[in-house]
Amino acid sequence: MPEPLLRIDNLTKRFGSLAANDGLSLDVAAGEVHAVIGPNGAGKTTLISQLFGELRPDAGAIVFAGRDIGALSTAQRVRIGLARSFQITELLRDYTALDNVTLAVQAGRGHCFRFWSNARADPRLRGAALAVLARAGLERRADIVVSELSHGEQKQLELAIALATKPRLLLLDEPMAGLGTAECASTIALLRGLKGTATILLVEHDMDAVFALADRISVLANGRRVATGTGDEIRNDEAAQMAYFGEGHT
Repeated sequence: MPEPLLRIDNLTKRFGSLAANDGLSLDVAAGEVHAVIGPNGAGKTTLISQLFGELRPDAGAIVFAGRDIGALSTAQRVRIGLARSFQITELLRDYTALDNVTLAVQAGRGHCFRFWSNARADPRLRGAALAVLARAGLERRADIVVSELSHGEQKQLELAIALATKPRLLLLDEPMAGLGTAECASTIALLRGLKGTATILLVEHDMDAVFALADRISVLANGRRVATGTGDEIRNDEAAQMAYFGEGHT
């Protein structure tokens, strides 16, 4: 079996007496869409935050492409191929969609924190940013200030920003949250089109999206992994059903 692109070993993160992740282990194969599901409080967003370097684990290891990345900063993780989106969009609201993506392209090329004027004047950066916006279906909204975009467009823009860094591993935290039916369908189509070009770890409550996209699904409960399998395997796994839906599920 080939080495997984991402391996998480015995990851533990506590907030006081609460174990948000409690000896959590799982692996993500290169090229797969691996969904992580579970009830609120299961530790899903805490997991993503540790993978991206925003939180430090209390114990355990995170191995990416054969390298332990536990000591790396978020910026260093971006440079080696990680990118993420958030449940609540984190965008530069007073700048255009194109400005936001141009800065991400700049960061992905290792030129972080240069002045906006330099980025705006660089046709190579703006050309690459426009291509990413087109991929996300936002090419006609490139010159619109973020604060004037709809919620769904802002979610699409955040995904475009993540893609602009050309990640090997894309960490998506509820990309469908707050989207309408048409926007969900568009986002699912976009993510399906990424298969084979990026590995995706997907945290999502929209089970239609999960089953449409995921090659494998891991179910978390109380900070622990209770099951991993294909969509059909998870549908028929009693422990997974109990963890996700509770005792009332039949």
